[in-house]
Amino acid sequence: MINLKFDQQGLIPAVVQHDQTKQVLMVGWMNQEAFNLTIKTKKIHFWSRSRQKLWLKGETSGNFLNLVEIYADCDQDTLLLFALPDGPTCHTGAVSCFFEKIYPVNSPL
Repeated sequence: MINLKFDQQGLIPAVVQHDQTKQVLMVGWMNQEAFNLTIKTKKIHFWSRSRQKLWLKGETSGNFLNLVEIYADCDQDTLLLFALPDGPTCHTGAVSCFFEKIYPVNSPL
């Protein structure tokens, strides 16, 4: 039986990965309500820490993340969600929020 471990603020990190390409698309935070809505609607919901409210990914852009599967890690304190995106995941228009390469750098020191 899964017993998810939400933190002191009632949140759990949620890593979203593309179901077909396996590319990591984004990381967000879920509270219990966001988790329940995600399962109920099959669209990924998060808790916005900056706005202090629930948000449905894609509610303004139309770039929804359509739920395929959810896994919990071995400690049950992090979620891995597999999804099929309707468009770019990042608010910048990039496919993934992870496009800023830090290491190794391509220029000499």
